[in-house]
Amino acid sequence: MDSLITAAARALAAGDPLGALNRIALRDDAPALALRGIALAQLGDFARARALVRGAARAFGPQEAVARARCVVAEAEIALAARDLGWPARALDAARATLAAHGDPVNAAHAGYLAIRHLLLTGRVDAAGHALAALDPAPLPPALRAAHELIAAGIALRRLHAQAARAALARARLAARDAGIPALLAEVEHAGAVLDTPAARVVAHGESRPVLLDEVETLLASPALVVDACRHAVRDAGHAVSLATRPVLFALARALAEAWPADVPRDTLIAQAFRTRHADASHRARLRVEIGRLRALLRALAGVQATPRGFVLAPRNTREVVLLARPVEDKHAALLACLADGESWSSSALALALGASQRTVQRALDALAAAGKVQPCGHGRARRWMTPPVPGFATALLLPAPLPSE
Repeated sequence: MDSLITAAARALAAGDPLGALNRIALRDDAPALALRGIALAQLGDFARARALVRGAARAFGPQEAVARARCVVAEAEIALAARDLGWPARALDAARATLAAHGDPVNAAHAGYLAIRHLLLTGRVDAAGHALAALDPAPLPPALRAAHELIAAGIALRRLHAQAARAALARARLAARDAGIPALLAEVEHAGAVLDTPAARVVAHGESRPVLLDEVETLLASPALVVDACRHAVRDAGHAVSLATRPVLFALARALAEAWPADVPRDTLIAQAFRTRHADASHRARLRVEIGRLRALLRALAGVQATPRGFVLAPRNTREVVLLARPVEDKHAALLACLADGESWSSSALALALGASQRTVQRALDALAAAGKVQPCGHGRARRWMTPPVPGFATALLLPAPLPSE
């Protein structure tokens, strides 16, 4: 390897993409193409970065398996940063195996972290947790140790373990300082901001107040009966009943919890659960059926008692009922939550992350764009959607070990 390639690789590892480009911008050999691609990715030009990395992979000869594998890893990271979640995971797994077999444990570990981040972005939190537990960050350089802890914090946040998330972010901050990379330290600080912003609203006795994730964790561990509008479940400290696939039953449970300890009139329950303004005998009959189903599901947690004008929730193991709602109620709240990280997402990636059809997501994006809540950039297959940047968790960490080995 010549001195310019070595210097450019060191500049990238230190988070200095402009310094790297100053050394190799006019070169078109395979190592220079790969490093230029990583530099442009760090600067946010993902389309050109991807093209350069692919060109580098083609330019490396068939005997340069390690270099080609590193290009695959770099392309996967660029795709992750661009929120293109449809890239082939098998190619990344094969590249990771090649790197491990040829004595490059750092880039092999980096490939593993990319696969885990993909699991996390697509909602497979348990799989991400198991995969992360199999990786030991101790022998890795500080930048990858910081990435490890950021992923651990992301998993803890999604599991509502605020203290574990704070501990992981503290370790990530120390590792980022050891790495001496300003962009990485800023990433950790942005991740930590999530813990200091409202995670939900608590509604009880007719009053609503925002709460941090720590308070949500405490509430879910308390004896109170919690109707969780964030995950569509009803739970107390010992039991949990998911109503995620029963929207009518959850609408009834939410209305009863919001009004507790008062009862809810039958016409109000019908309007909220069946979305109709004019109740008739058929709606009242259906309400009786759905209330019976709700009673059966919540038998271990609460009763649903009839009153002269409607129904009231009667908790069995506690004297407190709380509604846990999203901090902002919006028809497309889940989609906005994905876009809140400030990154640009394709509609196909959003559909994959939300488990919805691409057409459903596209209609939602059009509605949000009309309301001025999201904005598109690009055209055709290159179109991406984003919101104004806000503090969020886990934007891409384009800080890999340099592609060519020194």
